[in-house]
Amino acid sequence: MKTRLTTTVCSALIGLIALSSLAPAQQKTIKACQDEWRANRTENQAKGITEQAYVAQCRAGGTTAQPTAPTDPGAGKSTTPTAKANAPPRKQIPAPTATGANQFGTEALAKAHCPADIVVGANLSTRVYHFAGNKVYGKTKRGAYMCEKDSIAASFRAAKNEKRPS
Repeated sequence: MKTRLTTTVCSALIGLIALSSLAPAQQKTIKACQDEWRANRTENQAKGITEQAYVAQCRAGGTTAQPTAPTDPGAGKSTTPTAKANAPPRKQIPAPTATGANQFGTEALAKAHCPADIVVGANLSTRVYHFAGNKVYGKTKRGAYMCEKDSIAASFRAAKNEKRPS
C-alpha cells in the first residue's frame, strides 16, 4: 500500500514537472497572431495565405500557414487596410445557398437580374421572403436573394408581419 502511494505521488510530480516545462512555449494570443499577419499582409496575400488560416496555424504553434484556395473571385485581390476597416458591413446572406433558378447569393446580382422589380431576401427552408429594411432581410441561414415576382412564382409568400414597400 505504501509503495503504491509513493508511486502515485511520484507519477503526479513527474507529470507536473513535464507540464511546467511546457509553460515557456505557451500559445500566442489571437491578437498577437493577427498583428503578425497584418505586419506581413502583402507577403501573405501574395502567397495566398488568409488571415484566418495564419491565425489558426500560429495558435497551433507554427508561424507559417499554408496557402488556401480563394473561395470567391475577389479573395486574392489586395485591398488597402483603411478601406477594409472603414467599409460598412455588406448586406449579404451569411452562407448563400442559392441553388434554384432565379436565386442569387448577393443582392447586387438579384438587382441586376430584375432592375424593375423589388428584390426580396427569401428563406429557402420556410419559403417566406422579407423586404429590404426588415431585421432578417438577407440574414437567414439558408436563403437567397430573389426578385419578388420570381419568388411568388416559386410559391414563396411574404412574411406576415411586413408590408410591401411602395
